[in-house]
Amino acid sequence: MSRFLDPPAAKPQLPEEKVDKTYKAMRIKVFLGAFLGYAGYYLVRKNLSLAAPDMINDGILDAGKVGLAMSAVSIAYAFSKFIMGSVSDRSDSRKFLCIGLVLSALTMIAVGVIPFGANVGVNTAIIFALMLVVGWLSGFGWPPCGRIMAHWFSQNERSFKMSVWNVSHTIGSFSLGFLAIAGVALWADLGLAQDWRGNFVFPALIAIAIAVFCWWAIRDTPESCGLPSVQDWRKDYSGVKSKGAAGEKLPFKVLFVDYVLKNKLLWIVALSNVFVYLVRYGIGDWAPTFLQKAEIMTAAESKIAFSVHNIVGAVGTILCGLATSKIFKGRCAPMNVICMLACMLGVLIYWFVGAGYVAMAPAVQKTLVYVALCLIGFFIYGPVALTGVQALNLVPKNAAGTAAGFVGLFGYFLGDAVCSKIFVGGVANNLGWNAANLTVAIGAGIGVLLCALLIPSEKKSLDTNK
Repeated sequence: MSRFLDPPAAKPQLPEEKVDKTYKAMRIKVFLGAFLGYAGYYLVRKNLSLAAPDMINDGILDAGKVGLAMSAVSIAYAFSKFIMGSVSDRSDSRKFLCIGLVLSALTMIAVGVIPFGANVGVNTAIIFALMLVVGWLSGFGWPPCGRIMAHWFSQNERSFKMSVWNVSHTIGSFSLGFLAIAGVALWADLGLAQDWRGNFVFPALIAIAIAVFCWWAIRDTPESCGLPSVQDWRKDYSGVKSKGAAGEKLPFKVLFVDYVLKNKLLWIVALSNVFVYLVRYGIGDWAPTFLQKAEIMTAAESKIAFSVHNIVGAVGTILCGLATSKIFKGRCAPMNVICMLACMLGVLIYWFVGAGYVAMAPAVQKTLVYVALCLIGFFIYGPVALTGVQALNLVPKNAAGTAAGFVGLFGYFLGDAVCSKIFVGGVANNLGWNAANLTVAIGAGIGVLLCALLIPSEKKSLDTNK
């Protein structure tokens, strides 16, 4: 299996007159493959959330067990993203991404076809185990995409290109809801029992179709296509230099110790990512619950607010990436500071208005909550994308997956699973939602400080590479 995943060997370089045309065409194909491939992973990650209400009604699960089963995805994904990152640095990104996506889809299909019994405990154990598998396989998505972006796009264009690519997860999450609706309807039209199974099966089949497309579109590196490196083609020689050749497989010791554990700046990026994800999920995951508990919105209105919060994030991601590229010349830290400051303002408005400290008409209160959620959504996904860019910029290309996985481990495990789900949820349960929202606001402030620590190093790096 290891040899099967090995990166393809470099091919003899194409004639000079064919390089530009081939390079431009291949970059479009590869980018589209990475974009749709990563979106495909989001079609087979959150399916349980959509199916859970009907599964509870059918006696498959109970409300107390759903959260336990769903947490398996976040926990497994956090560690997989880190460990699989180093494996992806030594693998063909096309094979790595496509195999992981197909296996994720097949696992989700298994959830949809297993004949569950009446024992809720047994059902929970089975689903928890399968969600662990899904979470682990989800870690096959980001690292090869990081490798693709590092090899096909040079450092001074990467912030904008990766911000556009990062919209893929929003597109995937947005599409999942509609595909799940279609899957349930199709299941019912076929006269099959328990139509909630369509939430798992139909999106997974679409994910497999996407994997087929990705196999056609993606190529591991320019050199494997008979093209020069992107640095030579664009005459952009910025970035960290490798101890070996650009496409060389580095030993695990070099990847983990030299490029990650000893990289102080990468540790700062990873820690800042904890607070980026605390804000991202501390607001996004809990908004429907808080808004209904505080009687600010109905269930339907809170879902609309949740959707709006995420949709504006797609626009914000692209514009933040464009500003990073055009205004800050590829330096991510200044833009991250601006974004986290805006997020902190949004969280403070969200908390202050939701707490009802000032008397106002319900319509005004609701409008201000929408404004706050849009402000947070617009600005939080910029840092989500740009911390990934910073991770890639701090290591050579053949350590890109390892660095991305390391930063992702901090974001998803500490920021999402521990801080936003367990800690913020615990604060809300014991001290109330005012304390919980204040906790997120403090987290945003810490994020501002950590992002600011990277401004001098990025400026120095840019000046050195001029």
